[in-house]
Amino acid sequence: MDLAGETTVYLCLYFNSNLRHKSRKQDTQFFDECQWKGPFYFIQGADPQFGLMKAWAVGDTNNGDDEWGEEIKLAEQAVQAINKLNPKPKFFVLCGDLIHGMPGSQWRKDQEKDLKNVLKNTDQDIPLVFVSGNHDIGNTPTKETIDNYCKNWGDDYFSFWVGGVFFLVLNSQLYFDSSKCPELKQAQDVWLNEQLAVAQKHKCKHIIVFQHIPLFLKKPDEAHDYFNLEKSVRQEIMEKFHKAGIKAVFSGHYHRNAGGSYRGLEMVVSSAIGCQLGEDTHGLRVVVVTDEKIVHRYYSLNELSSQGIEKELLDMLAKQN
Repeated sequence: MDLAGETTVYLCLYFNSNLRHKSRKQDTQFFDECQWKGPFYFIQGADPQFGLMKAWAVGDTNNGDDEWGEEIKLAEQAVQAINKLNPKPKFFVLCGDLIHGMPGSQWRKDQEKDLKNVLKNTDQDIPLVFVSGNHDIGNTPTKETIDNYCKNWGDDYFSFWVGGVFFLVLNSQLYFDSSKCPELKQAQDVWLNEQLAVAQKHKCKHIIVFQHIPLFLKKPDEAHDYFNLEKSVRQEIMEKFHKAGIKAVFSGHYHRNAGGSYRGLEMVVSSAIGCQLGEDTHGLRVVVVTDEKIVHRYYSLNELSSQGIEKELLDMLAKQN
């Protein structure tokens, strides 16, 4: 990251000395990035969630997050692994729950500071994209908690283009519980419809969505619980995405790998950089975007650090369309 000043990277992606992106704007590279240039890849991570490992171990997820040394080491390993990759990814997206401390909690500011100190070591040629999670803005967000997130990390929803592919970052907590800020959910809904119209106008190669909470974990009609969206809300979003031609939704939140599909829309749920709640390992997902498809694989941090990206995916990147 270039932390010396504010630098334009892509449409809607700006960075400054606070590791904060600005968005919903266009820059001079807009028309260039709208054009397909051949295969590329990006890195998806989720839930570094500084503080959860200690809180989970002691059985106190509300107040037990007073240590996060293990998460610092894991986030450092993730950044080091990404920096070693050749060719470099187009960007590194973190799909929410950047830290564990809820808005107003005791350790939140220190957790944010330590995470930023790790992320500032990301290669300056690899932009960071931040997605808001429930621990970042609260389970029932308010205008104040969302404003505070935006001041620290950038807008809670925005879009950007990379190489002919249109990316949408959504605030999924507004779909989970917007009871204290219904006007903000309405604003995101209006904006999303506008963005999908933009994508149709420019005939993008693919549309990809990033959000924290999965639409579903395994099956589109599964029961609602803490880790997915309520069924009627989910159905409305899935239909909207299907009609818009969205190819994939990448999320976190579950702290396990999962996923499924709905009428050609792939739901990809990635496990955590930080605390694991299942049998998966701390890791990152490599996502290759080709002319025809989106291919991805989850790597453990150890595997990506020591071996890099497998030949099959590298061969896809080498093919020019």
